[in-house]
Amino acid sequence: MAAVKAPSVLRRLRERGARVRVIATRASLAFVTELSLATAADIEVATDGTWFTPRPDAQHLTLSRADAVVVVGASADLLARAATGRADDLASATLLSVRAPVLWVPAMNERMWEHPAVRANAERLRGWGHTFLGPVYGAFGSRGEGTGMGRMAEPEDIAEAVLALLAPPTPRDLEGVKVVVSAGPTREYLDPVRFISNPSSGKMGLAVAEEARDRGAEVTLVTGPVSLPDPSGVRVVRIESALELRDAVVGAAGDAEIVVMTAAVADYRAAERSDEKQAKVAGDVTVHLTPNPDILAELGVQKGNRVLVGFAMETHAGVERAALKARRKNADFILLNYPTREGTAFGGDDNEVTLVRPDGSHEAWPRLSKREVARRLLDEACRVRERRRET
Repeated sequence: MAAVKAPSVLRRLRERGARVRVIATRASLAFVTELSLATAADIEVATDGTWFTPRPDAQHLTLSRADAVVVVGASADLLARAATGRADDLASATLLSVRAPVLWVPAMNERMWEHPAVRANAERLRGWGHTFLGPVYGAFGSRGEGTGMGRMAEPEDIAEAVLALLAPPTPRDLEGVKVVVSAGPTREYLDPVRFISNPSSGKMGLAVAEEARDRGAEVTLVTGPVSLPDPSGVRVVRIESALELRDAVVGAAGDAEIVVMTAAVADYRAAERSDEKQAKVAGDVTVHLTPNPDILAELGVQKGNRVLVGFAMETHAGVERAALKARRKNADFILLNYPTREGTAFGGDDNEVTLVRPDGSHEAWPRLSKREVARRLLDEACRVRERRRET
C-alpha cells in the first residue's frame, strides 16, 4: 500500500520545483510499475538491472550526488541493510555513498516497527544524522491486521519534509523582535445566524507567524475563524468581525517592529445588524452595508519606523493597483495574489505572488509553498528594517 503512493510523492516534489531521480528496488517493483514511476518522475527509473548495464559511470555514485535522499516506504530490510553498511544492490550502495541529508519514511506492520532490531537500526541511522518521518497511526494493507503505528506518512507531508531538508537553515535575525500577523477571514453578521465572509483558510498568516517565531520573533497572531490549530510559541488572539480585528491588531502593533496583514478582511458590514433571526420572505431582499475601517491605512498613518506589509488580490492590472495601494496606505510593500490561477486559490498549501513596492518595482515569485512565501516575505521585511535603521 505504501509503494503505490510513491508516484504521488514524485509528482508533489516536481510540482514544488524539485528535480527527481528514482531508484526502484526489486521488491518495490512487485507493487508499483517502472512505467508509473518513470511517468511521475519524467525520467528513466534506476534499478539493479540498470546498475549492471555497460555505462561510463558508477551509477550509485552518480545518484549519490543528490541534494537530498528520501526513502519512501522504507522496509525493515532496507533499514537493516543501511544500518549494517550493505552495498549489494543499487539502493543500499547509493545510501552508503551519499553525503546529503537522508529522510526515511518507514512503512511496515506495527509489530515489525516495534521490534528491538528495527528500532536499534533506526536509532543507529539517526546517530549518523539521518532523519525519520513517521510512521504514523493508521490502517494497514495486510488483511485482518486492522490499525496501528506503522503506516507510511502521506505524500503531501513527505514532500514538505523533503523541501524542509533542502531549505537553508532558518536564521535567527528576528531575535526579540515583536511581530504582529493578521490571518483568516472576518465574519460580518447580518443577524445572529447569517453573515458575510470569504473562504480564507488562514494558512498564509499561520505560515508567516511560524516562520517569524522560528527566526526568534515574539509573535502575536490575530486570526479570524479558521479550523487550524494554534501554533505553539505564538500568542494567538481570535476574533470574528473586522472591527474586532482592527482593535486587536492596532492594540498589538503599538510596540511591534513588523506588521504583516494577510487577513482577508470584509470590505463591508451590515449597516444595521438585527438582534433576531430574520424570517425568510418572498421576493428580493435589500441589505444595507457600510464600509469597514481600512486597517492597513490606519496602521500606515501610525507607522513610524515599523515595517508594514499588506496583501492584495487582483484579477487584472494587479501590479499597478498594488503599487497604488502601497503608496496610499504607506505600506513598505504589498504581496499581490492571483485568485484565478490554478492551485493558488483560497485554502491551498501553495501560493504564487508578486512583491510590489510603492515605486512600482516588483518581483514575480514562482509558485511556492506558503511557508516559503513567508520566508521570502520576512527576508524582504528584514532588509527594509535594516535600511531604515541605517538611516
